[in-house]
Amino acid sequence: MAAQNGKDLLVKVDMNGSGLFETVAGLRATRVSFNTEQVDITSAESTGGWRELLAGAGVRTTSISGSGVFKDADTDARMRELFFDGVNPDFQVVIPDFGTLEGPFQVTTLEYAGNHDGEATYEMTLASAGALTFVAL
Repeated sequence: MAAQNGKDLLVKVDMNGSGLFETVAGLRATRVSFNTEQVDITSAESTGGWRELLAGAGVRTTSISGSGVFKDADTDARMRELFFDGVNPDFQVVIPDFGTLEGPFQVTTLEYAGNHDGEATYEMTLASAGALTFVAL
């Protein structure tokens, strides 16, 4: 696989619940993290005293974080609405040369900042809130 542009990793939000996805405006940096809780089944009979983990068990989670420039666009308003309403709409994450992840996420962090001599910025964190699907490219 060839090197990819970071700007091609896109986070898209369903704007109205009907599957109309738009890229979250102003993002400059994005991170996607996949996690699974481990279920330790090690016992006195474990070979050589090595830890054993139960395959397919544990809670799977995905988190998305991003930061960028506040643009006061429709997607900025949508992100604020989602945070204050506490709802979990579908998001899409387009990972270049890998595929698209889609499913419900909750906006768990939304921060705004700015210096007097610079642009207004924001940071966001999303937490998976249900089953996700992945479509490989």
